[in-house]
Amino acid sequence: MKLYYKPGACSLASHIALEEAGLPYQTEAVDLKTKVTASGQDYWQINPKGYVPALRLHSGELLTEGPAILQYVADQAPAAALAPAAGTVARYQLQAWLTFIGTELHRSCTAFFHPQAGDDWKAIARATLERRLSYVDGQLQGRSFLMGEDFTVADAYLFTVLSWMKPIGMDLSGWPQIVAFQARVAARPAVQAALKAEGLA
Repeated sequence: MKLYYKPGACSLASHIALEEAGLPYQTEAVDLKTKVTASGQDYWQINPKGYVPALRLHSGELLTEGPAILQYVADQAPAAALAPAAGTVARYQLQAWLTFIGTELHRSCTAFFHPQAGDDWKAIARATLERRLSYVDGQLQGRSFLMGEDFTVADAYLFTVLSWMKPIGMDLSGWPQIVAFQARVAARPAVQAALKAEGLA
């Protein structure tokens, strides 16, 4: 498999999942401004959506969208227990977390990276993030990870999005469970490996 990524972007979650799963894979960085890959390919020809992550499967098919890639990777390595079994209520709870992270946290960060975002949009986004982070902090009370004591692909996604908080000026110190979560996830060998591979550690 080959993961197309941008260092520190949401594709980091997929990179972490691949490391956690212990699956063989390759990576290729993408310049999202020029849409050119590290090997000089036109990324539009690889992924018509133009963004990351994208995962080229063994079959040659291309899989896009982070939550789909995360679950695919988890299902290829069931022994790693990165996702509950398909069809269980726990699996739907995982999907609920992936959706929440994507639509409520990830999307709210858009204002801070969009060159045309004005102060009003950023203020609304900041207020939304504060409410959503308070919810996450409460859910982490008394547990190590989102689903309990087992690390899942949802944790990889949450860790990635939370890593953007400092660059956008969100101080996480008011959410102690989140601060502890970030430290806990960052200490995992697979996470360190992905961070180092992307030049982030």
